[in-house]
Amino acid sequence: MRKMFDIDGLKINRRNILRGGFLAGAAAATLGAATAQAQPIAARPKLVTPRKLPIAQASAQAAEKPKAKPADLTGYDRVKQELVMPPFAPKHEQVAKGGPKIIEITMDIEEKLLTVDEDTGASIWALTYNGSVPGPLIIAHEGDYIELTLRNLATNAMEHNIDFHASTGALGGGGLTHIYPGEETVLRWKAIKPGVFTYHCAPGGAMIPYHVTHGMNGAVMILPRDGLKDRDGKALRYDSIAYIGEQDFYLPRDENGDYKTYDAAGDDYADSVDAMRTLIPTHSVFNGSVGALTGDNALKAKVGETVLMIHNQANRDTRPHLIGGHGDYVWEAGSFGDAPQTGLETWFIRGGSAGAAMYTFKQPGVYAYVNHNLIEAALLGATAHFVVEGAWDNGLMEQVVAPRPIAK
Repeated sequence: MRKMFDIDGLKINRRNILRGGFLAGAAAATLGAATAQAQPIAARPKLVTPRKLPIAQASAQAAEKPKAKPADLTGYDRVKQELVMPPFAPKHEQVAKGGPKIIEITMDIEEKLLTVDEDTGASIWALTYNGSVPGPLIIAHEGDYIELTLRNLATNAMEHNIDFHASTGALGGGGLTHIYPGEETVLRWKAIKPGVFTYHCAPGGAMIPYHVTHGMNGAVMILPRDGLKDRDGKALRYDSIAYIGEQDFYLPRDENGDYKTYDAAGDDYADSVDAMRTLIPTHSVFNGSVGALTGDNALKAKVGETVLMIHNQANRDTRPHLIGGHGDYVWEAGSFGDAPQTGLETWFIRGGSAGAAMYTFKQPGVYAYVNHNLIEAALLGATAHFVVEGAWDNGLMEQVVAPRPIAK
């Protein structure tokens, strides 16, 4: 017997929810289109590609539209980029060598049970690109093509796609990449705007926030071909990248206030919709879980090293702050086409975007990198640590008198 969900008074079975029950073409791919009136799949038009239409109907539609010219890829070399797990970045050149390239990448969509907080036992059936929250960082240069093979594993339950904020057209690729479990698709898009950008899953309607708040988002960095520069055109270089994805989770609770558990991905849908409507996250974490970037997993650096911190938040505003350091150069809105701001204490990353900040460490010790809504940092989990090695500089800071009783 199929499990039924009661959403806004409508009885909807689990299969219809997971396999496109909220798809209604381009109009329903915006946030409000289907949220208020979820309907069974049979009552709604589906976003389909010609391969899913009868041959005669597909041929008739194709005849009505002017044919687009194929992209001219003459002179482009193909290179494979091996994606790596966050918080790390794939191998890349800061300054491009040679002409533009076609960068081939592959991402597997995996639905997996993720522990969000070991202390409370909070968990979620995360929806992931390549098994991580956030999805892997992708790096290219302005003028390159990114050619993604996106695979929805047969073991999954849901339909998925991908929307690149860095790309142009077709809902960021979301309109061309809908795939069911056991399917794959290939999308190629040209990187014409330098900066750091969000990507995320956007199946349509209420499934958009559901997928995004279940971890299905990440970032892409498009570098200028001649590398990063300050406002005067001087080259800026970094020694490493710290890729941080801030994730808001809305975990359902039972009548006793305990976090609920579910047998499979998608079983939490109705409960999650109710939790999301509060707009109050139960967790706001870096890289998928509380403590993911602290303790043994803390980020590492040395005095004198320059780190480019890439911060992605696909859903909510956030305020990154490096306690004990600064943003030497900050691309707060993510655009490398604009001059960086300098010397910031805290910077602002808009929900649905990524930003970047560069800092050269000057003192050893443990630096806390936090969302400076300190309630979220201290109580909800939005904290990471940099452990920095090197010699202390008393010229920058010195304890003149150690703690002692106040003299009477």
